[in-house]
Amino acid sequence: MNTLGLAPALATIVRRDLILALRRRSDVLTTFFFFVIVVSLFPLGVGPEPAMLRTIAPGVVWVAALLASMLALGRLFASDFSDGTLEQLVLSPQPLVLLVMAKVLAHWLVTGLPLVLIAPALGLQFDLPAPALGVMTTALLLGTPCLSLIGAIGAALTLGVRGADALLAVLVLPLYIPVLIFGAGAVSASAAGMAVTGHLSLLGAFLLIALVLGPLAAAAALRIALE
Repeated sequence: MNTLGLAPALATIVRRDLILALRRRSDVLTTFFFFVIVVSLFPLGVGPEPAMLRTIAPGVVWVAALLASMLALGRLFASDFSDGTLEQLVLSPQPLVLLVMAKVLAHWLVTGLPLVLIAPALGLQFDLPAPALGVMTTALLLGTPCLSLIGAIGAALTLGVRGADALLAVLVLPLYIPVLIFGAGAVSASAAGMAVTGHLSLLGAFLLIALVLGPLAAAAALRIALE
């Protein structure tokens, strides 16, 4: 990787992580089916009342997406840490911040994007109108990258720590709350016929902040973990 330019190096990392994910299909499918099953169980549990389903739909979908994204966070850097690849990334001439961003992008493509694509079909179970389904898809498209970027910080901070999964949840769940509130709020506002611009704008602002600060913090935490 040392002889590669920046763009080829980033593309190589994304391609490598996607190939590794395809080889571990069970991990990818676990995240996907966890989201589908959790969302689908609620209509069965609360009954077929349309008004109730429309009320709980935003919170159910977003909480399920949040929990599903956390299932794969522990593997974001762990395999590279165990086989020595992470040390090579840190020593490479390319900025570690951008390399971390490439890994987060691959993580989102595998765990976040499938949730965004299947969410409208799952939203039909809650009798959501078409505009609300569109808003939910847009909100997830803005919010799930935030979850991956924030989760990368927690994954880096807990790298090599005993009981990392429990500690990771404690670290990142409070940081997920703003994304959860405004993501679910956008869908609720759309279903109620209210404006959603404010909610989506805030999600976009969260994404920009996470894009700037997330890789920086994760890169710093990785350097500390390797010392």
